[in-house]
Amino acid sequence: MATSTLRDICFDCTDPHRVARFWADALGYTVRPPDPADTADDPIALAPPNGGLRLWFNKVPEPKVTKNRVHIDINLPDEGDIGRLLGLGARALRAIRDDDGTLWWTIMADPEGNEFCAFPPPRDWGPCANAYPPGGNRDVVQAGDELP
Repeated sequence: MATSTLRDICFDCTDPHRVARFWADALGYTVRPPDPADTADDPIALAPPNGGLRLWFNKVPEPKVTKNRVHIDINLPDEGDIGRLLGLGARALRAIRDDDGTLWWTIMADPEGNEFCAFPPPRDWGPCANAYPPGGNRDVVQAGDELP
């Protein structure tokens, strides 16, 4: 039996050029050259560097007003890459740490407030490698939350 597959990830945004540039720089994607018939309001596509899903940025009139129901997770080359993302216009919303203070991931937002999770390189976390940190911070992010 055939199954469906993911084709693209699409972002609705009020300034698709700004958000597309952020994600292109954050992930090393390439902005697709515009078609000569494209207008400033046409969607912007990003191509991945080594295969994978394309990202599309669609202009919409309304701003983001609540928490995303779906978000993306990205892998960082090292914990210091959080600073690079902040320099590109991201905001850090919350660091998720275990009881020992070890960073498991950081909840961030792109320049228009779309939440995403940034994961440091894998560690030897044993059987909890894909779970919440044992006894750690499991708080839900609310609008306006900042890093503790």
